[in-house]
Amino acid sequence: MHLTVVGCGDAFGSGGRLNTCFHVRTKKSCFLIDCGASSLIGLQRFGLAPNDIDTVYITHLHGDHFGGLPWLLIDANHRSGRETPLTIVGPKGLEERFITAAEALYPGATERERAYDLQFVEFEEGAPITEHGVKVTGYEVEHPSGAPPYALRFEAGGKVLAFSGDTTWTENLSKASKGADLFICEAYQFDEPNPVHLDFKTIDANFAALGAKTIMLTHMGQQMMDHAGSVDGDRYIVAEDGMAIDL
Repeated sequence: MHLTVVGCGDAFGSGGRLNTCFHVRTKKSCFLIDCGASSLIGLQRFGLAPNDIDTVYITHLHGDHFGGLPWLLIDANHRSGRETPLTIVGPKGLEERFITAAEALYPGATERERAYDLQFVEFEEGAPITEHGVKVTGYEVEHPSGAPPYALRFEAGGKVLAFSGDTTWTENLSKASKGADLFICEAYQFDEPNPVHLDFKTIDANFAALGAKTIMLTHMGQQMMDHAGSVDGDRYIVAEDGMAIDL
């Protein structure tokens, strides 16, 4: 797996970072994990072709995690000339929320005839989905967003990549992260508990329970960014837009 951090910011773009979006390439697939509102800008900035993407996996239905999908559609229809199928996998109600968002921004966008097949698939708790040789399992976490939010576990080519999505602490995180080569985990705060987000102190206290080889900290608010230099570099990677890692 080759991972590129397209965007690792929070909803407010703290530190000038783009909204959440991770680009992953395997031998058989090229996919996105989340597609926040600024994702198309990030893909262009880092030289990543939208038409190479075969699947987009959405953790939850907040704009900084799925709000870039309408722009991906507009790009495919009007600029990049997409012809290959695109599958979007996410929580229950994803297709309806996508259509509502796209039609609010660009009336008629979802009714336009397309030269490619667009398919929506919904996660079921703990039930693996396989797309283009990548096995993906969603575990429900705790983050109100109008639909079930998920932490995701990706398995391909003998490697495991996991992502927390947005959540407060829940034991289900360990189901996603256990044994992962890399666990991308939101750390919105450094040491201030939050009812809907994780803080670094909670992550660090549960490092053994999470069971990942390395944790990449993402979705950082200003307090976390102010303390990012103090984290253990043997355990943690602090995400930056444009960062690339081979697993």
